[in-house]
Amino acid sequence: MPGESVQFEMIVGLGNPGTEHEAQRHNAGFWYVDELARMLGASFSADKKSFSLTAKALVDGRTLHLVKPYNYMNNSGQGVAAVARFFKIDLSKVLVAHDELDLDPGIVRVKKGGGHGGHNGLRDIVAKTGSKDFWRLRLGIGHPGHKSAVSGFVLKRAPSDQQRLIDEAIDLALRESHTLINGDVNVATKALHSHKPDQS
Repeated sequence: MPGESVQFEMIVGLGNPGTEHEAQRHNAGFWYVDELARMLGASFSADKKSFSLTAKALVDGRTLHLVKPYNYMNNSGQGVAAVARFFKIDLSKVLVAHDELDLDPGIVRVKKGGGHGGHNGLRDIVAKTGSKDFWRLRLGIGHPGHKSAVSGFVLKRAPSDQQRLIDEAIDLALRESHTLINGDVNVATKALHSHKPDQS
């Protein structure tokens, strides 16, 4: 990643639609993109053609597309592919925010490319776009300890102490978002990766 520079044109948040899913760990990507939209003064509206809620924001004179696929996590790629195709956005200029089992609550990491790590949203994006080249904003939610417990774990609320850490990580990511969007990946990544959650 040293020397890496990219001006993002699209930021995607992954989650499941509906009020019953709003507070579940699996919706961490939605939480980040919702707060980013508020910060940028953008409003989401339904776009049936892309199976998503979409918003546009102007960042230093450039259009940034915000996307929340709404046909459930396992079909996230349908919306991502549709928006990227319509606006001719290269996948290397897309950042996908998602919950990450392999990171503790409060940890946030930036990564380019790679596999899906068992995450069904990422799996579907790779399948529907044919590319692994997009960036990921990985929001740690912790791991239940055994893969058989993962499904129930991600579809539950986090305890208040863990939720506080997740919210703090999202706040940190928001503070670094302008730097990240404008291409200073190294600077933003350094700030995000050096953050140590307050476990007290």
